[in-house]
Amino acid sequence: MTPPNEVSEGMDYSIYGLDKSTLTATLLTSTLAAVLGSLQIGYHTGNVNAPAKIIEEFFNHTWRGRHNQSLTDHSLTILWSLSVSIKYFGALLGSLGVKYLADSYGRRNSILIVNGLSVVGACLMFASKASQSFEVLILGRFVFGLFCGLVMSLNPLYIQEVSPTNLRGAFATLNQVSFALGILLGMVAGLDTVLGTKHDWAMMLSLSLIPALLQYLVLPFCPESPRYLLISRGEENKAEAALLRLRGRADQVISEMEEMKEEAAHTQSGVTIHEFFKKRSYKQPIIIVLVISLGSQLSGFSAIINYSTKVFQTRFDQAKYLTVGVGAVNLIFTLIAVFLMEQAGRRKLILTGFISIAVCNLIMTIVDSVMHLVPELRSLQVLLVFCIISAYELGPGPISWFIAAELFDQPGRPMAMAFGSMLNWGGKFVLALVFPPLLKICGAYVYLLFMTVALFTFTFTWIRLPETKGRTFDDIAEEFRGAEGIPLHNKMGFNTFT
Repeated sequence: MTPPNEVSEGMDYSIYGLDKSTLTATLLTSTLAAVLGSLQIGYHTGNVNAPAKIIEEFFNHTWRGRHNQSLTDHSLTILWSLSVSIKYFGALLGSLGVKYLADSYGRRNSILIVNGLSVVGACLMFASKASQSFEVLILGRFVFGLFCGLVMSLNPLYIQEVSPTNLRGAFATLNQVSFALGILLGMVAGLDTVLGTKHDWAMMLSLSLIPALLQYLVLPFCPESPRYLLISRGEENKAEAALLRLRGRADQVISEMEEMKEEAAHTQSGVTIHEFFKKRSYKQPIIIVLVISLGSQLSGFSAIINYSTKVFQTRFDQAKYLTVGVGAVNLIFTLIAVFLMEQAGRRKLILTGFISIAVCNLIMTIVDSVMHLVPELRSLQVLLVFCIISAYELGPGPISWFIAAELFDQPGRPMAMAFGSMLNWGGKFVLALVFPPLLKICGAYVYLLFMTVALFTFTFTWIRLPETKGRTFDDIAEEFRGAEGIPLHNKMGFNTFT
């Protein structure tokens, strides 16, 4: 039998950059319980794709019942775009509450509090069909969006603060793995052979209640962030007890407590919004988070995930099954990123991702432009979509959600995560809203816009982003305090602060 705070001897985790001496059952349980939130978000990202026509017909049926006439195609397109994008707008607003919740109630408790928004949102979406009101469905997606904006910042914040340095990136990537798994489950549930039917679509929208309730059963028994307890609250005994549960070894607890005390000595007690944007040592990290977050979302991934069925429908009869393939590729490469994160490092993964996305979008433009002349190229189009998805999930996808937590010290971390979340969700909102009309106006050339964004982000990242793999939070923050925004080049040619 494996002791409760140890892992089994059967697997060599070191080949993936994971030291099993720091991987305990409590740490793993805490991480998996937290990422149940991102599983729900992924589910509601993927489940509206395949059954889009059925839900649009529900909109039309409701409108005819009230006004004795159908919606025009243009009005229906606008209403559907609003239904998809309203979740992202809610997430954008929800991000504003991250700092207050994280600092006032703690990282773990805040995740539990905002989980209630997910429950309310799912219930509203389920009730929309019975109430014959598409407004209730849109309201449900908005409330769920508030949950998205909060939890996609709180999750990586909590995970990074409970994880040891050598597992920090890999475990933070599990948040994206859970998100990708949710997308795939949502896409499968949305198939007309599963729950994406006129009779069952409302039930399909309510299934996120299962992981929401499971989180309420598990997460309350997991420890609070030791960094929050010590640095933010000054509760040394509670921090030490939480850290002992997470590490299982007294020697590791002593060394980490010393490291946290050293970080606490270098930081002030709190940072206001004004101080966050004015503080000199924060300026460079703020710009890095701004470019990486917007670059990740505006390089095309969100458009493909939300509208892949509609894109494929013009070329394939069974487009919905190709959409499930998109979800599967998304999950596979997110899992690969977990093992590469502590091997290759953040810089190499994110740079490789952005340059690959740029190349794929360029080829996608060419292929889509000549598709009417060479119909056989439609298979290449599918391959390119899969390549864009895989490139995104290898680096830009997961890293854009947690890089802010690594670049800032303890007082600035909640505000940085809120800022990064606003940018990520704001980018998703804009793209979900404008992609359908842009596709109609620009046609294949819309992918050139994505290519331009990816190239710019690649260039900026190459010049400005330091490597954070294997470095303590205080070490990274010290570089920004001392370097004054002037990066140094190492012998490998990668721009770092070391």
